[in-house]
Amino acid sequence: MTRVIHTGDTHIGYQQYHSPARRDDFLNAFEQVVDDAIEMDVGAVIHAGDLFHDRRPELPDLLGTLSALRELASAGIPFLAVVGNHESTRGGQWLDLFERMDLAVRLGSEPVLVDDVAIYGLDHVPVSRRDDLDYEFTPSEDAAHTALVSHGLFTPFAHANWETKTVLAESNIDFDAILVGDNHAAGTEQVDDTWITYCGSTERASASERDERGYNVVEFDSETAGPAGVDIRQRSLATQTREFVFVSVDLSAGEGSSRVRKKVGEYDLDEAVVIVEITGDGEPVTPATVEAFALDRGALVARVTDRREIETDTELSVSFADPDAAVDEKIRELELSETAIDVDETVRASKVADSNVRTRVKQLVEASVDSSESSPDKSAEHSPETTSSDELTNKSKEPPAADASGTDGQLSLEDLQ
Repeated sequence: MTRVIHTGDTHIGYQQYHSPARRDDFLNAFEQVVDDAIEMDVGAVIHAGDLFHDRRPELPDLLGTLSALRELASAGIPFLAVVGNHESTRGGQWLDLFERMDLAVRLGSEPVLVDDVAIYGLDHVPVSRRDDLDYEFTPSEDAAHTALVSHGLFTPFAHANWETKTVLAESNIDFDAILVGDNHAAGTEQVDDTWITYCGSTERASASERDERGYNVVEFDSETAGPAGVDIRQRSLATQTREFVFVSVDLSAGEGSSRVRKKVGEYDLDEAVVIVEITGDGEPVTPATVEAFALDRGALVARVTDRREIETDTELSVSFADPDAAVDEKIRELELSETAIDVDETVRASKVADSNVRTRVKQLVEASVDSSESSPDKSAEHSPETTSSDELTNKSKEPPAADASGTDGQLSLEDLQ
């Protein structure tokens, strides 16, 4: 019997609600997964992408991650992973650096054996480039079971844009299980006799994620061939993660802020993230007054969403619950260029001092133009029409050059080598 932990979407470095404590929570959740793995003495920790929340994790998040990975390595537990869309760069990945430090293995088309289980990997690939994939993997003669680890929105789960049946039909390997990340809701389904499972995120990255957070424990029975020999169970991190208090208030005619405050006051709010949702036909409610009420009673963060359409000069529906998460989701859907994402992070994500924003954006644009002019064939070389599947799935071993601007206070791969 081979037991592994399947985790993903840890989003280390996410300063949700602009709260430093929430940023710590994401690292703490990953550390708890590592502690559980050591306690359970699993064969491996398999990470299905989005280890970090963005492509430029800051020093405290990098040091915390390295410390956790060193604990795993000291316990003799390999960390096997793929690259998710949040952390992906055109050059080398942070995962490449961790591999060079013997703290991780970046999964790809070659099998990585955990006992008699062959593990393969497929990094996140944008929708526009998936037609180039040929799903060619190197078979393993010593494997009793096979599993593919990937990052994307696969069918038959919600919001899917990656067809699981296509992956299974075009792959030269018969996978017993596909262990995936990107969808933050845990779930397991069977497609063409293959298990496909989401482990879910380890912390709530948006107010819509109300279920308990956790990871999968996957067991492979060497005596039972095929998917029948694979057991997948969700394990909760509920007692180790930040408490979210969800308060729903349906206001009747004539009711307003006092009714909302009374309802909120019925809960223990100490150090919790408080999410209040207002519906019904009552009076207009000022979100700031309710948020202040919750903070005065010990809440770490309070956000109010008024689901009603309030009649004023114009009709509007106001949501204050998690605007950053909503914008992040829209940005991701656009599949922007790396330069465009850099500009967004600089302007919106508060990673550069206000006085340096203009200079930093100018540097990014100029660098992009200079790169295009100096390498006129580069865009064609990496276009969807000419990129081979090997380029999409194989590892890139060359880390990107360090940022010469020195304005964002963050590290490149070279800074830690």
